[in-house]
Amino acid sequence: MASIDQDTRIKRIASSIRIIPNFPKDGVMFQDITTLLLDPKAFRDTVELFVERYRDMRISVVAGVEARGFIFGPPIALAIGAKFVPLRKPKKLPGEVISEEYSLEYGTDTMEMHVGAVQFNDQVLVIDDLIATGGTLRAAIKLIERAGAEVVECACVIELPELKGRERLGDRPLFVLVKG
Repeated sequence: MASIDQDTRIKRIASSIRIIPNFPKDGVMFQDITTLLLDPKAFRDTVELFVERYRDMRISVVAGVEARGFIFGPPIALAIGAKFVPLRKPKKLPGEVISEEYSLEYGTDTMEMHVGAVQFNDQVLVIDDLIATGGTLRAAIKLIERAGAEVVECACVIELPELKGRERLGDRPLFVLVKG
């Protein structure tokens, strides 16, 4: 198989992502994956590349960050034989939750996870569509580690390297398909 940088699937994925200037506010160049989802080949390529990477890594949990992590996480979890855990915005999960507040490139938010969704020693993959400043993934890591699980890696379709989000992940590896 070709290396990830030479893989023709990466080119198809990258070319299917639409950039929307000044959304959700002035100065933000929004990376819109809805156009990727409209391209069945690019969508399939995205899921397949993640599955190929994680199939043999003994991942027991795929944790998807709301909302776009919910698109990629479940098919990856099913393909690698892991459970899927949603990481949600406040007041979206019934029952007992733990919370983590975090900052975005354009504000703050809070993420929640069900108590007991991950277990001590679970091997977790955290997935989202994009890493910008790293605040969202950092909050996901904190939630999962507070439950006693280990974050093996974070994965995103897109990275905005100029925002240095990778630096906020500490020693957790980050795998991305496309740099924006």
